[in-house]
Amino acid sequence: MRAIVLLCLLPVALCATPNYYSWNPQNHIGHKDDTYLKCYDQASCGCCLMQRQMGRMEMYFNKSVEGMHRLLNESKKEITDMRASRSAFSVALNNDSALTCFGPFATNRVVIYKHVFLNLGGGYNVSTGVFTVPRSGVYSFALTVYGRAPNSSTLAACANLRVNGTVVTGPTENGMHDREDSATIVVAVKLKAGDKVDVVLPAGCFLCDNSSHFNTFTGFLLYATDHHRHPHPTMV
Repeated sequence: MRAIVLLCLLPVALCATPNYYSWNPQNHIGHKDDTYLKCYDQASCGCCLMQRQMGRMEMYFNKSVEGMHRLLNESKKEITDMRASRSAFSVALNNDSALTCFGPFATNRVVIYKHVFLNLGGGYNVSTGVFTVPRSGVYSFALTVYGRAPNSSTLAACANLRVNGTVVTGPTENGMHDREDSATIVVAVKLKAGDKVDVVLPAGCFLCDNSSHFNTFTGFLLYATDHHRHPHPTMV
């Protein structure tokens, strides 16, 4: 008889049937059994308190894991974007052993720098002399020009830096007292992905270079201003 009474009281001691205490706290939301609700609120019911704490720990753990996965994926994406957006180039007019000159011409001509020191990201096209901006941001450009004028010329070195065909700035050196002149400019420009940057030689000017690399054109991304990227141009 005592055994039968103990068996009858066992479900009450456990506060509810085992199905009420799964690892998923969502199973208890909206439960219609008043016995469960009363048991859940009673501080004397140790199994209910234990189950409640276990449910809270499980939810906290799951949320923490989800947050860590989200942060990890965001960090991976940022690193991938940083690596993909690296852009820098440095080129020289030519690499000839003897000094040769480009120009003068009757009209403006794009200067095509043939010798490549660096072309990280493939933005500079050695066939056209044009740098295509791969990502919107602030870029730094440095342009150095050198020329050796004949006796009849008073203008030895000049060139213009352009963005989408519009002149931004350019070094110019008048050779009034000697036959050799050089000049350098450094400028920071805010550009959009897909913009075209090149150097143009004005009519009547000329540049002279050899393996000493007196004429150079360099540019690199200082920092990006958004995440929009331009497809990489085909490297030639």
